[in-house]
Amino acid sequence: MRHRYLKNVATLAFDEGKCIGCERCTEVCPHGVFDMGDGIARIVDRDACMECGACALNCPTSAIEVNAGTGCAAAIIMSWFTGKEPICGCSDDGDSVCCG
Repeated sequence: MRHRYLKNVATLAFDEGKCIGCERCTEVCPHGVFDMGDGIARIVDRDACMECGACALNCPTSAIEVNAGTGCAAAIIMSWFTGKEPICGCSDDGDSVCCG
């Protein structure tokens, strides 16, 4: 089973127009977020991104951007123990359990 992070929260951005097909992102990503197709990279599993930043740091054309950080790690870890969907606790009223 692949680890899943919070859905639709990854800060990962990819500009395929800048991609030269070097495959560095597919080599350094620990969770297989990227794959190659038609000579360029593509995001195949955004929700597997843990925002480590390895892809962006190794992209020679700066086609990838990500705000590297811990994300809502506490919520994710607790979900592994409880078997429930991770809930970050971030809300507009300032009640933040684990997000900056």
